[in-house]
Amino acid sequence: MRIFDNTILITGGSSGIGLEFAAQLIDIGNTVIVTGRHQGTLDAARQKVPGIHTIQSDVSDPVGVARLCASVIEEFPKLNVLINNAGIMRKFDLLASPLELRDVIHEIEINLNGTVAMVVQLLPHLDTKDQAAIVNVSSGLAFVPLAIAPIYCASKAAIHSFTQSLRLQLTDTRITIFELVPPLTDTPLLKRDFGANDPVSVKKMDVKDMVRRAIEGLKKDQVEIRPGLSNALKIMSRLAPDFILKQLNRRALKLARR
Repeated sequence: MRIFDNTILITGGSSGIGLEFAAQLIDIGNTVIVTGRHQGTLDAARQKVPGIHTIQSDVSDPVGVARLCASVIEEFPKLNVLINNAGIMRKFDLLASPLELRDVIHEIEINLNGTVAMVVQLLPHLDTKDQAAIVNVSSGLAFVPLAIAPIYCASKAAIHSFTQSLRLQLTDTRITIFELVPPLTDTPLLKRDFGANDPVSVKKMDVKDMVRRAIEGLKKDQVEIRPGLSNALKIMSRLAPDFILKQLNRRALKLARR
């Protein structure tokens, strides 16, 4: 993939992995548009990364997604890359009472439904370009779930499957389908929803390093990019699935039950 002179839309790009993507992609000569749910966070992002374009939008709202895509295509007709990065990660004790069902499934609406909606809305436009790409951001936890975040892990496993199907369907097009599979990464999302002392027994990857490796993977046309621990998680999920599942979750579950 050519990694410069693109027009790129990043969902969930106002902080964390999305904002770091925006910064590094602008530095190498791309036009970058980012979306986020909160205008204040988008305003702060513009201060941190001069040159980005921002649009307030919520990917869990199908009507809002349709409106967003129509607006971006009109304002940025050269759009040729979509990075589906929007997502939330939350702890759920499924035995806790009471649980609000709408609150539980909201994670699926953002992480999975939002990704599918963005792809469906933008595919016809991307199909008109000489070179186009979709990057779906899943997670190393799609291969080995973290039991204290069951909805997040399920949604990311679904994105992994969806991306594989999408890649096969679009084999004869000029749209390249990438999957970025980050390991646990040191971002505001993880700190906000899990806290600095949360019981996750693996080291978090630096976000700048993770995004740098992701861009190198795009440059090399590596359709499944697995930086850091994500690569080991995929290998171990095949070689010793029960062992790696217990190892990843041993400390987390013990402390979560206290």
